[in-house]
Amino acid sequence: MEYVLEVKELTKQYTKVLAVDKVSFTIGKGEIFALIGPNGAGKTSTIRMISTLLTPTAGDAIVGGHSIIKEPEKVRESITYLPDEAGAYKNMTGLKYLRFMAGLFTSDLDTLNEYVERAKKICALGDRLEDKIGSYSRGMIRKLLLARAVMTKPKLAILDEPTSGLDVLNAIEIRKMIKQLAAEEGMSFLLSSHNMLEIEFVSDRVGIITGGHLMVTGNGNELKERYNAANLEEVFERVVNEHEIH
Repeated sequence: MEYVLEVKELTKQYTKVLAVDKVSFTIGKGEIFALIGPNGAGKTSTIRMISTLLTPTAGDAIVGGHSIIKEPEKVRESITYLPDEAGAYKNMTGLKYLRFMAGLFTSDLDTLNEYVERAKKICALGDRLEDKIGSYSRGMIRKLLLARAVMTKPKLAILDEPTSGLDVLNAIEIRKMIKQLAAEEGMSFLLSSHNMLEIEFVSDRVGIITGGHLMVTGNGNELKERYNAANLEEVFERVVNEHEIH
């Protein structure tokens, strides 16, 4: 398999806390990988290291053939990162926002227009793109942000809580968009979410992290069988409880 991401014993030591301890996993081309764990488990630190926002204490991650330590600028050209708290400029129209963001990636007008047209198609907001973002619902803003994040066709899209705060219908639409981009564009995704139903529906494989340790990886069915669980929530509970006992 062609790997878009190879995480190799990634470690982050804060002053007195070992937040991430030798975490290793891979993501293949077109694969959706979910990294899940309780609060304080090391998810965010891991994601931020892969995104080059945080420097590892040890280990490395290779994104599209580039090291996050030796070639962070090349890594940034290969990824997009959409944090949970991301926002958009409310006084801009949706279309102006997309053009502004596309201009950060290219000065070539044809390429810029290509990015914008792609984003328009992905977010499917139609005529509402002519309206100011301040008039959008949370679901519309999230669709716009996701479209902005993937309009440059990154090799790896890192999404933190992609449907946080959305109603059921908007959340379903966002999940379908992610699956479609992976299937049709071959885009790879690293997701973090507390919504186990979402993870079960969207992801090809799951990694469960707790106490800074990546305890287990596998697809949903494998993990449910291994832990004799009815759903991913039960798997999650058993893995975390096992770690706490040991």
